[in-house]
Amino acid sequence: MRNLDFAPLYRATVGFDQIADMMDRVLSSEVNEATYPPYNIEKTADDAYRISIAVAGFSEQDLGVELREGQLIVTARKQSEEDKQRTFLHRGIATRAFERKFQLADHVRVTGATHADGMLHIDLVREMPEALKPRQIEILSGNAVEKDVVEAKSVN
Repeated sequence: MRNLDFAPLYRATVGFDQIADMMDRVLSSEVNEATYPPYNIEKTADDAYRISIAVAGFSEQDLGVELREGQLIVTARKQSEEDKQRTFLHRGIATRAFERKFQLADHVRVTGATHADGMLHIDLVREMPEALKPRQIEILSGNAVEKDVVEAKSVN
């Protein structure tokens, strides 16, 4: 595998260290990353997304959804002992424990999660703060006097 050195990126940028760290993690992770359970990520509106994970065989009590340090972490652990009492001739429905992590972008928050028909749906929305939204700046003429300027008086 090819190793990339991100040192020049760290020296030439300010505030992009998260992106470089994420790229470094992705490039250094194993190629044979687990594909269980299968999932979809869909865009449901301009700033809304949905992650759907196939969780057949798990109940709502077996599933956990947590948001920690910008990562959405979905876990599943079978809690019941009923499988130990059953004898399977063929077992094709996997109910093995898993942990799936999704790195969320800045200003993306989880609005809810639902479990229905063997699918776990997690709804997300991107909310841009007012300070980051584009805004129009008024252009004043060179002779304009600033309004609401308070004269500074010396205290000494």
